[in-house]
Amino acid sequence: MNLTDTPLIERLSRYLDTTAQRGAVVASNIANIDTPGYHTRDVDFKSQLASLMSDGQQKPRVVEVKGLDERPDGNNVSMDREGLALGQTQLQFQTGVALLKAQLHEISAAIHEGGSQT
Repeated sequence: MNLTDTPLIERLSRYLDTTAQRGAVVASNIANIDTPGYHTRDVDFKSQLASLMSDGQQKPRVVEVKGLDERPDGNNVSMDREGLALGQTQLQFQTGVALLKAQLHEISAAIHEGGSQT
């Protein structure tokens, strides 16, 4: 077993994968803002987070966002919504990275402390 193969580090890694996927979905929405008939999609982040907390292996689901206003061409992408989603996703990713760094720092500290006790 590798020292970094812990359940928490595995969950944080999947959390980062999920936020990265959400960022890609939001970017796709923005790229399709002028595509007639395109409907906004998003990662079902809440159910994915619940799965991560219960140690599930569920892959993130990309779902169509319901209840958004459509333009006459059938497109319902809102730049305001996507900008907020992108900002939120960036903050979530940064938080995940900070938590992962803290875990790795704890492992490093344990290794260094253990090695100095001879």
